[in-house]
Amino acid sequence: MPKAIDSCRGTACSHEIIVVDDGSSDGTSAWLAAQPDLIAIRTENWGKDWAVNTGFARARGQYVRFLDSDDWLEPGANDAQIAIARETGADIVLGDYRTFDDRTGASTDATLVANDDFIAQQLGEGEYSHYSAFLFRREFIRDIPHRPEFLAVDDRMFVLEAALRHPRLATYRGTVLVHRHHDRGRLQAPNTMQAEIPIVRAEHAIYTKVMAQLQERNELTERRKRALAGLLWPLAHRMARHDLEEAVGIVREIYRLDPAFEIPDTGL
Repeated sequence: MPKAIDSCRGTACSHEIIVVDDGSSDGTSAWLAAQPDLIAIRTENWGKDWAVNTGFARARGQYVRFLDSDDWLEPGANDAQIAIARETGADIVLGDYRTFDDRTGASTDATLVANDDFIAQQLGEGEYSHYSAFLFRREFIRDIPHRPEFLAVDDRMFVLEAALRHPRLATYRGTVLVHRHHDRGRLQAPNTMQAEIPIVRAEHAIYTKVMAQLQERNELTERRKRALAGLLWPLAHRMARHDLEEAVGIVREIYRLDPAFEIPDTGL
């Protein structure tokens, strides 16, 4: 967490760093209290979504970013995105990210490819980046909460809800975020097979909900159907570890979306 916070400090713009301590018992609260430049909020272990929503409610800046405690921002990236936002009037400024594995020291770049359909991109048509690499205009997302019913994949729902509003977009051509992988437990990577089931179902519920909204608006194009089909294929693999019948249902859904769907050469 100190590295994440320090990376937020390295900006030339007027800013506020809001940190939500959701019921820690490891000395985090005392450490935060000793940091004079933070807005530290203590909540009683209500979960990530309530913590993020609580912190966002305190934000007063024109732009906002959400950052997990085990990730960090690259130097200069935040200021560059803010400059782009002010110049273009963008609702969201996109950017690339890099994963770093603590266990091996390996890093992998995830580079956004230019895409003229942000919804299709966020549904899996190419690299869709990481939402902590995005800078959001606060007023644009003012009434989009982080929704606890989507568990560890709530950030996917958040970005898709934003995409459904057809935001004005701009892109910073550089790495904004380093997303760290480690073995100390992460919401997105449960350490037991049983813990994975509700997360897979939550992710499937997200795509089902978004698909229904697109259909209602007459915006479920063939291109978006194909993107969804590709996104559902690895989800079916993950579900098959736990419930084969439910996994088969997802595969049938894939072929309803894209009758010409071809199984990829590689698996997961």
